[in-house]
Amino acid sequence: MFQIPCPHCGPRNVAEFRHAGERRRRPDPRTATPEQWRTYLYVNDNAAAWTSETWYHQLGCRRYIAVERHTVTNETRPAP
Repeated sequence: MFQIPCPHCGPRNVAEFRHAGERRRRPDPRTATPEQWRTYLYVNDNAAAWTSETWYHQLGCRRYIAVERHTVTNETRPAP
């Protein structure tokens, strides 16, 4: 287990959160092609490095938060 730094509740156990995915730019719905939507929805980088992620604090403040997490060590830090 590891802790996630919630800006509203302080550091909390990861079991209190739900992972909402990698943070990335959403394509413009008016101009995006079906291929761009498929890539946005289903393709993740999954790199062995620092990634920006969104987490939902379901057992705490019930807010979405941005966190950077190292995918190898699970070390976390607040996203800039």
